[in-house]
Amino acid sequence: MAERQPLKSNLFNMAAVLVIVCALSALTLAYVHKKTEAPIKAVKDNLELRAITEIIPEGFDNNPFAEKTYITTSDHKRLTMYPVRRDGKITALVIKSYTDKGFGGRMEIMVGIMLDGRISGYKLIDHKETPGLGTKVADEAFAGQFRGINPDRTDLRVKKDGGDIDAVTAATISSRAVIDAIRRAYDAYTTFSAGI
Repeated sequence: MAERQPLKSNLFNMAAVLVIVCALSALTLAYVHKKTEAPIKAVKDNLELRAITEIIPEGFDNNPFAEKTYITTSDHKRLTMYPVRRDGKITALVIKSYTDKGFGGRMEIMVGIMLDGRISGYKLIDHKETPGLGTKVADEAFAGQFRGINPDRTDLRVKKDGGDIDAVTAATISSRAVIDAIRRAYDAYTTFSAGI
């Protein structure tokens, strides 16, 4: 019986093996993505719905997700807006906003705005800020100072920049980022409220 010769290493054989490995990897990734897409979306939706219930203390009796719409800011950025209703009337808007100015990059927040322009609160839903420092922008000590303010009557800058907001100690960049995201949400709110 003749001894089997090993496959010769040449450019064609190496390329063929590489193509097969890449194709199998792509198929595996596509399968995993398809299987996890719906559960991941459900978790994100649940996180956003919980954020809405936390930042609208008066509660609501509609399904904000069923009524969500998109709104464009003055700088042509598209944000998601959730109308919050009680007894069929809109009482507040929750706007999913973002900023790319965080210390760790992009931050996403949900901002509640009452119809009179007062901020009811905000909730961080995605960020990469430094644990124990930048993450303190989610704490009540920082977040609480936005509750009830109207950005038209408050200087939405940190005190270090001449504004009215106390920054988180050692996390001024994260504090400025939250303010940027709130401003973007409020800009979307004023664009929307001017049309109603």
